[in-house]
Amino acid sequence: MMPGQGTAMKIAIGSDHGGFRMKEMLKEFICGLGYEVDDCGCQNEESVDYPEYAKAVSEKVQSGSHAAGILICGSGIGMSMVANRYPAVRAALCHDEYTARLSREHNNANVLCLGARVTGDGVAQSIVEVWLQAEFAGGRHQRRIDQFGN
Repeated sequence: MMPGQGTAMKIAIGSDHGGFRMKEMLKEFICGLGYEVDDCGCQNEESVDYPEYAKAVSEKVQSGSHAAGILICGSGIGMSMVANRYPAVRAALCHDEYTARLSREHNNANVLCLGARVTGDGVAQSIVEVWLQAEFAGGRHQRRIDQFGN
């Protein structure tokens, strides 16, 4: 579990139309793990512009009102590009449990990005669970994060 949070840690989640179905599935899954989920949109599969939803989630994480964020679009690439424009956000596009775990342990990622068109539901659930439970290792990894230049 991410440090500094109780059992009802707040997770902001958002998607575009390409990630809508996965977002809906993951909201229920994440709540089942004991987290509080704040849905930042979108609300259906009508075509929308993904930067609006990446911005909504990233601003909540950057402000500190939410411990973490999850963003989903077709590939995950667009969402990760937008999220990483926010100085306090470290967004990671993950495709498996290994990259999810390392994004937290080594990079202290606070936003997880997923591609709904390239990641199956079961794999997405595994990624989310591993990502939420992994902890930042600190040490030499903090020194490296300090060099990001935010």
